[in-house]
Amino acid sequence: MIFDNLVTRTRTNLAKRRHYNRLVAEIENLSSRDLADLRADRSEMLYQIHKQIYG
Repeated sequence: MIFDNLVTRTRTNLAKRRHYNRLVAEIENLSSRDLADLRADRSEMLYQIHKQIYG
């Protein structure tokens, strides 16, 4: 029971980390021009994805 919970939490945390890393890579690959076209701020986008995934 305890081991199952540990494995489940670990899998969940790894999935969250993979998703976060994927989104960060996408944001980091945006050029300044892309960000200007989107009227977006890179640091704000990174903050929002962290908040969305980790709470």
